[in-house]
Amino acid sequence: MSKCEVCKYNNENCKGIMCIKNIPLLSNLNDDEIEKISEGVVVKPYKKGDVIFRTGDSADRLYIICSGKMKIFKNLTDGREQILYIYSTGDFIGGFNLLKKDEYKFNGVALEDTIVSTLSKAEFDEIVLKNPTIPLKILEKAYDRIIWAEDLVDRLSSNNIDSRVASLLLELIHDFGTDTKEGIMLNLSINREEMGSFAGVSRETMTRKLNHFKEMGYIDFRGNKKILIKDVEVLKDML
Repeated sequence: MSKCEVCKYNNENCKGIMCIKNIPLLSNLNDDEIEKISEGVVVKPYKKGDVIFRTGDSADRLYIICSGKMKIFKNLTDGREQILYIYSTGDFIGGFNLLKKDEYKFNGVALEDTIVSTLSKAEFDEIVLKNPTIPLKILEKAYDRIIWAEDLVDRLSSNNIDSRVASLLLELIHDFGTDTKEGIMLNLSINREEMGSFAGVSRETMTRKLNHFKEMGYIDFRGNKKILIKDVEVLKDML
């Protein structure tokens, strides 16, 4: 029996079904419903740096992250990149766009090797009619993202650079953090420039502030892509 090229399960007829089953948004679907919608689902692997969608693309599909991470960002008028969100396994993009066809106002790029399932509006409409919990989950996620957007505005509007960087480190715990005996380890797939983009500061400023936090004993570096948060409370006090 051959493996599914996407999810690597030993099932030649998988068609991404095992990936779909592990998505919280679709967790209430039974096996028959998952089998049915899998016929309209396209599952695709992306390499780090691959563009998943661009500003102006038709937003007529639901993107569901089966594994990996992607960044959502806008290009500012001065050419800089402003990261808006980082999405991880189980997150979805475009739920509201399926209720009213629109186009994307931002870009989506894989931060690491990522597997994405896409579901068209037609298949989405069909499963929503039979599963009212799905739009409720979309509304719940929309609320979370509104709160996140408000936090982002607060962070970008702050003139206190220490506060911006501390806020970013705390936010990154959700997507990259792992508890260890020494503290919370951030296993990052974003570089210093992207961290600066997320916090609304330059790469040089981000690097300087992280070095300062290290000197103060708040964090430590474990290679280029690992940051150990040693004192969460002191970062919270900066907000």
